Amino acid sequence: MRTIKTTSGAPIPLDGDLLAIMETLYREVTARRGLDRSFEDMVKEIHHIIGQMDDAERRTYLAESLFLNTVKYENDKLEAYMKRLSK
Repeated sequence: MRTIKTTSGAPIPLDGDLLAIMETLYREVTARRGLDRSFEDMVKEIHHIIGQMDDAERRTYLAESLFLNTVKYENDKLEAYMKRLSK
């Protein structure tokens, strides 16, 4: 398993676990700065991480991201529907 690093040097093992990358991004960009970060700060860090991945790793993480976002989208739609039913 290969490991990449954030701009601050935190290691990220590339084992297909998107949530681990998201947690590292939160710790290194958001929490480390006491919630004082910008959209640009996060995008810069994400691009730094992506730039260290090869094509196969990018495909793996894109597929995981699309899956998680689809589940989130479905859950949000269901939640809105359930709220309408309960009124």
